[in-house]
Amino acid sequence: MQKIKKAVIPAAGLGTRFLPVTKSMPKEMLPIIDKPVIHYVVEEAINAGIDDIIIITGRGKRAIEDYFDAAPELEMRLKDQNKDETLKRLKKISDFPGIHYVRQKEPNGLGDAILKAEKHIGNEPFAVLLGDDIIVNNQSFTGDLISVFSRFQSTIISVEPVAKERISSYGIIRGSLIEPDIYAIEDIIEKPQPDDAPSNLGAIGRYIFIPEIFDCLKRTSPGVGNEIQLTDAIHLHLQQHPVYAYQFHGKRYDTGDKLGYIETIIDFALKDPHLQKNLKKFLMHRLSQD
Repeated sequence: MQKIKKAVIPAAGLGTRFLPVTKSMPKEMLPIIDKPVIHYVVEEAINAGIDDIIIITGRGKRAIEDYFDAAPELEMRLKDQNKDETLKRLKKISDFPGIHYVRQKEPNGLGDAILKAEKHIGNEPFAVLLGDDIIVNNQSFTGDLISVFSRFQSTIISVEPVAKERISSYGIIRGSLIEPDIYAIEDIIEKPQPDDAPSNLGAIGRYIFIPEIFDCLKRTSPGVGNEIQLTDAIHLHLQQHPVYAYQFHGKRYDTGDKLGYIETIIDFALKDPHLQKNLKKFLMHRLSQD
């Protein structure tokens, strides 16, 4: 019985949908009020029991490393000012266990980014959490995926129903329902046109892979966007190993999309006891003017 103790978080993308701000700021560091997106992703991995995290970065992503590093001068200033609660929150970030960094030198796609972690992962199964998806459930959705993996001991990808107009933005599966919320995948297609899609179930940003995926990534030719597509590697993987899909139930925030990013901030602010009252007043007043 193999356990999942390692996770890969690809965070090397250029963030072109958020230019010009991502010219000097990683999209994974965009704030959701007072915490960057990637903070929530790392927390999810840790809450799933993972203590070895590899973040794949790229040029201009040094802010991610600085964020999870200690800040002695700032911590000393907070201590001198008796801001104990803020200091506690800050130290908790630098105490996150086992975060390592590997650089993807050129933006060659998600599949290539994951391949950069091969030497660190070795011959172990591992989780992948995309750096711009925040998933909210009771504890950790990655933990749920790990529970499914413990039964099947094979690659598991997370899926959710996708609106027809969004199908061409996802990898879409064809599969057979074998028990509630679990599908045996027969095929997966990268960004099909809605009328050509085998279903409306799209892969979202959480995966558990067995290490054989690395060989498939190496054999994958550039696909959509002339990049190494993870979906294409999973298609190859299916030819030799069973792959399952676990249907997600809960709330997923796509912060890599402008509207999704705004919705995330509003939702999180409405849950914040210090912000919700005045924000509700503002929103009601603003909407009444339209």
